[in-house]
Amino acid sequence: MPDPSYVHGASDVPLLGATIGECFDRTVARFPDGEALVVRHQGVRLTWTRLKQECERLARGLIALGLEKGDRIGIWSPNWAEWVLAQFATPRIGAILVNINPANRAAELEYALRQSGCTALIIAPPLKTANYAEILAEVAAPDLRTVIAFGDQTVPGALSWDEVLRRGDSVPMEELRAREREQHFDDPVNIQYTSGTTGFPKGATLSHHSIVNNAFFLGQRMRLTERDRLCIPVPFYHCFGMVLGNLACVTHGSTMVIPAPSFDPKETLETVAAEHCTALHGVPTMFIAELGHPDFERYDLSTLRTGIMAGSPCPVEVMRAVTTRMHMKEVTICYGMTETSPVSFQTTADDPIEKRVGTVGRVHPHVECKIIDPETGAIVPRGDTGELLSRGYLVMLGYWGDTEATRASIDAARWMHTGDLAVMDDAGYVSIVGRSKDMIIRGGENIYPREVEEFLYGHPVIRDVSVIGVPDPTYGEEVMAWVILKPGAEVTGEELSEWCRGRIAQFKVPRYWRFVDAFPMTVSGKVQKYKLREDARAVS
Repeated sequence: MPDPSYVHGASDVPLLGATIGECFDRTVARFPDGEALVVRHQGVRLTWTRLKQECERLARGLIALGLEKGDRIGIWSPNWAEWVLAQFATPRIGAILVNINPANRAAELEYALRQSGCTALIIAPPLKTANYAEILAEVAAPDLRTVIAFGDQTVPGALSWDEVLRRGDSVPMEELRAREREQHFDDPVNIQYTSGTTGFPKGATLSHHSIVNNAFFLGQRMRLTERDRLCIPVPFYHCFGMVLGNLACVTHGSTMVIPAPSFDPKETLETVAAEHCTALHGVPTMFIAELGHPDFERYDLSTLRTGIMAGSPCPVEVMRAVTTRMHMKEVTICYGMTETSPVSFQTTADDPIEKRVGTVGRVHPHVECKIIDPETGAIVPRGDTGELLSRGYLVMLGYWGDTEATRASIDAARWMHTGDLAVMDDAGYVSIVGRSKDMIIRGGENIYPREVEEFLYGHPVIRDVSVIGVPDPTYGEEVMAWVILKPGAEVTGEELSEWCRGRIAQFKVPRYWRFVDAFPMTVSGKVQKYKLREDARAVS
C-alpha cells in the first residue's frame, strides 16, 4: 500500500525568532563593511553599515510625519534603491508596507489604497509610459494623508524624499529605538496583493516571522553566504524580489545587486558580468530572453553559480542551457504562493536536471504539506493527483480586511488551500500538474493543462505554450493551445495536431490552436489564463 501524500520538513536548524529589524542588525554586526546594496542604474553602492544608517534616517523621517505602528504605507515603484530603504525602514517603526504593482493604473491603484487603508504612499519618478504622480491625481483615497515622491520630480502636495529625511534628523535616535522595541515578530509587516491569475486581487498579510524565515531557509538551499552577489531583475513588488531576493540577502549577508528599474535582458547580462554576480533570479521567460539575446556570448557569466527559477514551469532545454551556457549548475526551482510567504517547496543544488524540471523539489524546513482529494478532504496515496495544502510558520495571517476570503482559503486546522493540483512521489518530490480551476473536463475525461504543455514543449518550433479549456456543446469542454513559436518558425495548427496523434491520448490533442507573440502575464511571470479564456470566448 503506498504511503499517504503527507510530508513534514523536519529540521535541526531552528526557526529564527527575530523581527526584520533585528535580523538586519545582526547582519550589519557580522559584516559591517561588506557591500550590501548595488543599484547600477542609480550609481548606488552601500555597505551594510551605510545601508542601516540610511534606513534609520528614513524611519525617523516617517516618525516625524506622525506615522504609527499598524499604519499602512504604500509603495508604488519599480526597482529603485528607495524601495529597498522603504522595505527595511518601515518595519522599524511598526508600519505595514503595502506593495502596489507598478503596472497598475488609476482604478487598480485606488482599489489597493482604499482596500488597505493606506495613510501614506511612496511614489517613483516617471518611467517609460508610467507617470505615477499623474495617475495618482486621478485617484480618490480617503485615508491617504501623505505622499512622498522620490527622484527627480516635483509633485504638488507631496513631500520630497529629501524633505522627509531632513524632518527625520530632528527625531532623536532613542525615539526610534523605543519604537523598535515595541515590535514583535508575529506582527503584520507586509500586505501583498495576489498577482491576479484568477482575477480580483486580495491582500495577503504577512508577518516578520513568515518572511524572515522563508528568506533564510530558501537562501540555505541556495547555499548563500556573505561572499555571494545576487542579481535581482525580478520586481520588488512581488515576493520574488523582496523576499527571495532582498530579504534572502539580508539573512545571509549577501549583496543585493539591482540591474535596472524593470527587467531588461541586456542590462541583466551586463550587470552579472560587471558585478561578478554569483547568483541570478528570474522566471523562465527572463532566462529565455537572456539566453536569446544577440550579444549573449559577449558577456562573461562564469562567476554565476546559483539562483532561483520560479513562477512557471521550466522547459528542460532551458534548464540545460541555464546550467551550462550560464554556468548556474546549482540553480534551484521554487514553488509557492504569496499567501505562503511564498516558498513551500524547493529543489536543492544537488538535484538532477530531471527533478528540477519535472518537480518543484521537496518540502521546506518546518513546513507541513499534504495532497488531498478536493471532494472528500482525504489524503490521497502517493502518485495520485489532488489539491496541495500547506501549513506552518509560512501561512499568511489572512487577507487584509476580508475575513470571508480568509476562511475560504485557510481551514480550521490552519491548512492553506493552494488551489493547485499536485502529485507526490515516494521520495517526497512534488510535481504541480495545474490549477484545480484550470483542469479541463472533456467528455468525462480529466485533462491537466500542465501535462499537455510539457508534451508540446517537445516540439522543435514551439518556444512557449499555454493550454486552456474552452466551452464545447458536445463534450462540455475542449482543449485549446496558445502557442509562441521560435523566431522564424512556421507551422499550422493542423500540422501540430498531426504531430500529436499517436504520441498522446487523442482526447488530449488540442482541437483549437492560437498563435501569438506573447501571453498576458502577471508581474511575477505567471500566465493569466483567465484572460486567455476571456479572449477565446470573445472570438468564438
